[in-house]
Amino acid sequence: MDEVIAARLGENIRGLREARGLTQQQISKVAGVPRATWATLESGAANPTLAVLIKVANALQVRVEELIGPPRVAAKHFAADALPVRVRGKAKIRRLLPEALGGLEIERMELPEGAHFSGVPHTPGTREYLTCERGQLELAVAGERFLLAPGDVVVFHGDQRHGYRNAGRGTAVGYSVVSFAPVS
Repeated sequence: MDEVIAARLGENIRGLREARGLTQQQISKVAGVPRATWATLESGAANPTLAVLIKVANALQVRVEELIGPPRVAAKHFAADALPVRVRGKAKIRRLLPEALGGLEIERMELPEGAHFSGVPHTPGTREYLTCERGQLELAVAGERFLLAPGDVVVFHGDQRHGYRNAGRGTAVGYSVVSFAPVS
């Protein structure tokens, strides 16, 4: 194994183990490998078999690629202007997650006074959660209207026609969480 990859493997394994608050003895037992083997892996001096790498990855609950890839950073900062924003009429809708989470979409909606827009119906089986943070939001869905004050939440089937409106004075802010139906 290339020395750089072996050193990276050792750093990643040690970092992942320490992040979980486990000793080499504890995690080697979970992985089903001798503690001496684990210590050699963490030292960067090992040339493990694929079977050992799979056991280590399973014990640490990561993919094998994460063991040999560049070290993960503990945190990454994303400036607000790095997140996509789309405009629907006068409303601004900004994604809150810079990376996709399978089957989940979270957005912040900012509607100036009098602003409104229609939502796009999602795939069948989708659930949507609308939370009002500031002001008053009105949700129209399936022929019903819901008036949300700060802290209120409405859960609805996101596969129906729906629309949002600022029903008060000043700017209204809300959060939409869309949970997509699993694809069969």
